[in-house]
Amino acid sequence: FLADSGTVDAFGHSQLGGVAPVIANMVKEKLGYKYHWAVSDYLQRAARHIASKTDVEQAYAMGKAAMEFALAGKNATLPIIKRDSQQPYSWSIGEAALGDVANVEKMLPQDYITDDGFGITEKARAYLQPLILGEDYPPYKNGLPDYVVLNNILVEKKLKEGFDI
Repeated sequence: FLADSGTVDAFGHSQLGGVAPVIANMVKEKLGYKYHWAVSDYLQRAARHIASKTDVEQAYAMGKAAMEFALAGKNATLPIIKRDSQQPYSWSIGEAALGDVANVEKMLPQDYITDDGFGITEKARAYLQPLILGEDYPPYKNGLPDYVVLNNILVEKKLKEGFDI
């Protein structure tokens, strides 16, 4: 149950919204109740304190690789995570040409989803399990995560002239 938001992305695909605003508006229109809804993915984006060790390691490695690519002058190249081994789990950073991956959907294999559509199979669990292993809690100060304050050192400007976006 998805709602077309009326906008499209750079590739012309409809931007889909979730069911929450649709149902909330129906409640208001049909029943006259006030409402508030929240998008659950915001909670996931803001939940660094419960990220797995694997997730944190890969996120830092991807950021570092992206900076290294940029400083090396690589253009239209994305860092990617390559799964080198399943057992034991190991991975490395590779690269992909933007033209090879932009606007390309990679679907979850059908055999990862249970027949009723509400769960994952053992095959999916085996693939996903290494991604959620380990804890990597950030340091805390006064009961809150103590995040790093960046120095914001800018790199030397590379373009001779600006451009409009």
